[in-house]
Amino acid sequence: MNLTQIEVPGHEGVYRIEDRESGLLGLIAIHSTQLGPAAGGVRMRPYYSFDAALKDALRLSQGMTLKNAAAGLPLGGGKAVIIGDPAGDKTPGLLQAFGRVVAQLDGRYWTAEDMGMTPADMAEIARETECVAGLEQGSHASGDPSPITAQGIFNAIRAVARHRFGSDDLSGRTVSVQGLGNVGWHLCGFLRDQGVRLVVTDINAARVARAEAEFGARAVACDAIFDADADIFAPCAIGGILDANRIERLRVKAVAGGANNQLATPEDGHRLHRRGILYAPDFVANGGGIINVATEILRIDAREAWVADKLTALDSTMDRILHAAKARDVSPHHVAEAIVADVLQQDAA
Repeated sequence: MNLTQIEVPGHEGVYRIEDRESGLLGLIAIHSTQLGPAAGGVRMRPYYSFDAALKDALRLSQGMTLKNAAAGLPLGGGKAVIIGDPAGDKTPGLLQAFGRVVAQLDGRYWTAEDMGMTPADMAEIARETECVAGLEQGSHASGDPSPITAQGIFNAIRAVARHRFGSDDLSGRTVSVQGLGNVGWHLCGFLRDQGVRLVVTDINAARVARAEAEFGARAVACDAIFDADADIFAPCAIGGILDANRIERLRVKAVAGGANNQLATPEDGHRLHRRGILYAPDFVANGGGIINVATEILRIDAREAWVADKLTALDSTMDRILHAAKARDVSPHHVAEAIVADVLQQDAA
């Protein structure tokens, strides 16, 4: 088992993790523990290179610092990535080896479910460390966070509709959804129940066919989602998809989705604003999942009421961001980052 630190400016700790016996190879990135232990899920993807995995881990961990602060949680930002195909490379031995690595960090990093992971995987990791959340059993088990994540995104979609169209009534609106994983799927269910017309895409053809059947969705090719006519675009897959080219192609009035780090660069927030596309900052819109996970980390007893209160507060924060952005004629992403900077500065003082 190898845990090797990589020096990265702006991060408290970045570690290359490797266990040859199990095939584990990946990274744990701790961006900040200023507000509390770094919390953020572990994702497993077949990254094309170690550098690509490192880039993802760094961006995701920084995003978790923003997300946890925006949600008012006493948690810092961290993230882990495992290089491999979750469909074929994931084994109990690999997951347990990852758990042993987390245990070596002595509570500085708490892991949970992310892309390519399930609650059952969290149980395997928990065999080797207490610093894991998203479990299905235990006194404070929080379970699969994706339904709560989707609820928060649904709330964000209603918020942008209220600000962009003058009403949060979504009946008859069209929402294009990129990504039909656990979060995207639950979100489609919430939207369908409100009378929303859905345009969907995913790399999994069977998942798309099921969405057509269950939600009455219209399917488009993966790249064609950026050209789809819709009121609101909900990215719920990988990050970095909103770049200069794709922003020019968008035929929507607003963007609100669950993917982390949706903007390819900070300038892309300004590009959306200049095009008149209202953007719900992703680290606010998708905060529901970490709120749910936090109940396990913080040992919250009245979990459902606590989560409901935090989701309401998060909705108020989004509303405040969108109001301020309109008043200042700036990107909501810029306003959201300033709010988080104030939270961190006040804590440091």
